[in-house]
Amino acid sequence: MAKKTKDIGFGYKSAENVRGIINKDGTTNILHLNRPLSIDDLYTYFIGLSWWKFFIMVVFGYTLMNVFFGIIYVIIGIEQITPSKGNLIQDFLNGFFFSAQTLTTVGYGGIAPKGITANIIAAFQALIGLMSFSFITGLLYGRFSKPKAAIRFSNNLILREFNGGRALMLRLMNSRKTLMIEPEVSVTLSMNQEDETGQYKRSFYVLELERKKITYLPTMWTIVHPIDEKSPLFKLSNEEIKELNAGLYILVQYHEESFGQKVYQTSSYKFTQVVCDVKYTPSSSIDEDGYTVLDHDKLSEVESL
Repeated sequence: MAKKTKDIGFGYKSAENVRGIINKDGTTNILHLNRPLSIDDLYTYFIGLSWWKFFIMVVFGYTLMNVFFGIIYVIIGIEQITPSKGNLIQDFLNGFFFSAQTLTTVGYGGIAPKGITANIIAAFQALIGLMSFSFITGLLYGRFSKPKAAIRFSNNLILREFNGGRALMLRLMNSRKTLMIEPEVSVTLSMNQEDETGQYKRSFYVLELERKKITYLPTMWTIVHPIDEKSPLFKLSNEEIKELNAGLYILVQYHEESFGQKVYQTSSYKFTQVVCDVKYTPSSSIDEDGYTVLDHDKLSEVESL
């Protein structure tokens, strides 16, 4: 008989149209209200940004700062750094490019501050530039050195005959060329059910797996949950399983040799992703030189039984 597990941190309260807590890519769907902000959050915020968002913010901040100081140099009199061109746009551009040279401490020498006011502003801006680029350099190092798993999960779940019964399967692989050492996986089933009062409530089950831990993983790993008497899915038909208002939450941990420490990655599945009576296509083969060839494009590929 299937045994429920205690709340795993998601809470029992639910609704008919509730979203899964964890997305496919491991991000969450939690909206935070009245969360106190701290300057310490800046580091974790920038570290967690995608690369393209990070570089856009860096370029935007750099441009905005130069525009700001370029305007200041025009206001105090562009003559304090270079003779005026008699045109507001050209004077602003001179202030903008002088600001860029000061901020980056390049200092080509073509434009230099002459008045005391311009020198004070330039000195202050140089300090801001040093601090800003130190901060960005630290973020770049943190982003590159942050221990992070690189696991890819199949786009589908498979429900098929297995060892005289049925089994629910998914497949994962390491997208890097490094070896996954002692990978371990945990699969939790979250079922959204309506009670006799019409209220919705979550029930949680930690699914038994054929193997939840292996020594190392050089290719792909098919995670198998046998649907036997201990499974919460045992009494359900294939069609009933596909129509479940439920989700699977996957947690994988392993030792990543690139970082020399254990890393974690989460993912999730909806039961609308279940495909019945198929099997995963073999993903590896041996070439004529005896090397094992792993085809990453076959991670989610299936074929008839």
